[in-house]
Amino acid sequence: MPRRKPPAKAGAAGAADPAASAPATEAPSPAAGTEATSLMTVKASAAVSATLASEQRPASWPHRRVPGRGRVRTLKPAHAAALARDLPRLAICLDPVDGGAAMLEPRRLFARPGPVWLEIGFGAGEHLAWQAQHHPDIGFIGVEPYRAGLARLLVRLTAADITNVRLYDDDAALLLARLAPASLERIFILFPDPWPKTRHHKRRLVQTHTVDLLARALCDGGELRLASDDPDYGAWCLARLTACPDLAWQAQRPADWQSWCEAAGQETVATRYEEKARQAGRKPLYLRFRRRPRAVGGPTAPDSA
Repeated sequence: MPRRKPPAKAGAAGAADPAASAPATEAPSPAAGTEATSLMTVKASAAVSATLASEQRPASWPHRRVPGRGRVRTLKPAHAAALARDLPRLAICLDPVDGGAAMLEPRRLFARPGPVWLEIGFGAGEHLAWQAQHHPDIGFIGVEPYRAGLARLLVRLTAADITNVRLYDDDAALLLARLAPASLERIFILFPDPWPKTRHHKRRLVQTHTVDLLARALCDGGELRLASDDPDYGAWCLARLTACPDLAWQAQRPADWQSWCEAAGQETVATRYEEKARQAGRKPLYLRFRRRPRAVGGPTAPDSA
């Protein structure tokens, strides 16, 4: 992953109240108590509504250059060797088939079909490797376009003898567009690049059309976990995720976005970006969304092959 510039400070509150800056379309139940008051006052502003409406889903997904990928970084010999040796056998190939419209069923990428989880932008791979090692019966797909991050993860996988990971080394949107509906049980997007400059906002991963693709790929009841230490990008993500009718925000009180819930916290490990954010005094925003049930007759979960 490219080195990110730290976001501008947003005051002492940090990510304590995303409702103050992130319009949403749905509030938690009043039963959540007085702690949810700030959430219940969240409204979709005209400005944000207009912005979301302008983010139309493209008719097709042409191959796009990933920003910064062209800058070649010298790798350590061990990392370069891992990249040359292991990436070809673990890489997911999306060569055009039937005009590029064929759907990819991710369970078929693994020797033992089962649930599949996806992590987009895994950086150095510490979180992805930890998850794969602790959930050997789950197939993992990691998306990372940068060679340094890919190489570091490959070294981790070899050292721990982890075999339930497959990799995609290009634009995540291209993969999302080809994933079969209801084919994933969980998606992680942890501390993505916030692209803070206004002219670079189009490079942000979370856009209205990518949220639609994330929701399509999740099976009913599947979970999306997103974290960011950038207040502006956190608000951006929250506005687009809550605007998606297929996703339900799981927050009921401020503590729910100030850290992972207890269950989630017990099954994760901090990424280096999360650790850097906390060391710098920034308070990350943690978002958990569940996929709402589809209409009767639609895909709900991967078939057990």
